[in-house]
Amino acid sequence: MATTGKVSGIVANMVVVKTDGAVSQNEICHVDAGGGIKLMAEVIKVIGDEVYIQVFDSTRGLAAGARVEFAGHMLEVTLAPGMLSKSYDGLQNDLEKMSGVFIERGSTTDSIDFDTKWEFTPLAKAGDRVVAGSWLGEVPEINITHRIMVPFALKGNYTVKSVVAKGSYKVTDTISTVTDTQGIEHNVTMVQKWPVKKAVKAYTSKPRPSKVMETGVRAIDTFNPLTEGGTGFIPGPFGAGKTVLQHAISKQADADIIMVVACGERANEVVEIFAEFPHLVDPHTGHKLMERTIIICNTSNMPVAAREASVYTGMAISEYYRAMGLKVLVLADSTSRWAQALREMSNRLEELPGQDAFPMDLSAIISNFYSRAGLVYLPNGETGSVTFLGTVSPAGGNLKEPVTESTKKAARCFYALSQARADSKRYPAIDPLDSYSKYLEYPEVQEYLERTVEPGWVGKVMRGKTLVQRGKEAAEQINILGDDGVPVEYHERFWKSELLDAVILQQDAFDSTDAYTSFERQKYMYNMVLDICGRSFTFDDFEACSVFFKGLINDFKQMNYTAFESDAFHNYRKQIENKL
Repeated sequence: MATTGKVSGIVANMVVVKTDGAVSQNEICHVDAGGGIKLMAEVIKVIGDEVYIQVFDSTRGLAAGARVEFAGHMLEVTLAPGMLSKSYDGLQNDLEKMSGVFIERGSTTDSIDFDTKWEFTPLAKAGDRVVAGSWLGEVPEINITHRIMVPFALKGNYTVKSVVAKGSYKVTDTISTVTDTQGIEHNVTMVQKWPVKKAVKAYTSKPRPSKVMETGVRAIDTFNPLTEGGTGFIPGPFGAGKTVLQHAISKQADADIIMVVACGERANEVVEIFAEFPHLVDPHTGHKLMERTIIICNTSNMPVAAREASVYTGMAISEYYRAMGLKVLVLADSTSRWAQALREMSNRLEELPGQDAFPMDLSAIISNFYSRAGLVYLPNGETGSVTFLGTVSPAGGNLKEPVTESTKKAARCFYALSQARADSKRYPAIDPLDSYSKYLEYPEVQEYLERTVEPGWVGKVMRGKTLVQRGKEAAEQINILGDDGVPVEYHERFWKSELLDAVILQQDAFDSTDAYTSFERQKYMYNMVLDICGRSFTFDDFEACSVFFKGLINDFKQMNYTAFESDAFHNYRKQIENKL
């Protein structure tokens, strides 16, 4: 018999309930708000027969004595074919099925279409031994192959008793029957339900990432690469270009599925996502990018409880696709809003506050979440990956605040956006000195780069960073002592760093050619720049030095806006060689 209770106290969307039975942490319940409206909520604290729940909706009008029914399970996502190109809220309600501009209080929708039929092709046969996650069959879903797996709720070893023949089936139809070691039969459909806050171990092992994920952004791929199955984050002040950078990566990254989580962002930015994504062309397939994208949306005016759930919902769906052997890229914007939701709930629970009133265990919460990303080996030997890249919006651009510092401990790539670079229109505004990729220290990644790019590549990357550092030091001396107060060698050092900055670190995300740069082209351009910066020049004065390098920078920029294989590209290359 299901546990029930009655509301005894209300503090915003945190509600205190007196129960008549046992409940568990993170259990889902439904509060009767009257008028046929049921509000979904989650248990966040249990003290004796008193339970604290957070409601995923407005509690306005809710009164003491309202009936509460507990569901007996955690917050779950429904997983099946038909999720690609969908837009969901943080509780996986299909936003396209919602009526009106705003989501009505207590309204819910099906996350998938249960009436659509899918062309199922069996992969397993009667007598096969399977475990949770084994592929029983597959259906084509837009531009990917959606694998139908043994549910992860089934533990242990099983034997396939039967699999339906190739044909059209609904997601609720039984497509296979498996038996456990006791001979008990279990019917399998195309639908699974996974908890969102508890990671499902859908793999056999999780090695360290070793393959670089190509994003087409030079400041990332060349200087601070992100790996397939890796983690990174982009902190920066408002207006520094976090969202534009994420959009560029989502369009260009070497991934099968793009998961966009708009977590507590301003409504105008979310509208921009819905307006732009359906029209973006996928450079890998030539089709619309939305065909391999799923959007999880919770704006800043939605309840904080649903905002907190949205990042977990996005990660759970991504892990499901990873179990199919696919490469998934998760982009969360912004995890600061998620942390603020955690702070608000912690304060309502009157927990001991940490720095800036964030929860004491904020660092552990962020680390546990980031640890769910990664490259994995599946039971059949195939690999799948979830790569996570989040943004952080520190107040006033302060990169020493708790969310940024806690995320730094968990993420391996740090792409710090600089207000100074954004103000001078040097986009993407990734600071080349403050940013880093710890993956460059991994022997596996170094070996991969040496093998696939060229021998000695990591050393060249470090050489480029040294050039930028020396150029910054020279610029500071020039600013203090004046143009004539330093040797010409200081100006040469400064302009060499400016050349590298203009050609490699700066990139026009809105130019059809320059927006995406393949690794081959990045290597070619970077080697040309390093070759020039490694030469010694003789200039009469600083003006001759600046004129020379400004001309080089202009020629290089023209190359950036020209197709790699075109005659114009090679003409600009010859112009540069003639100047040298």
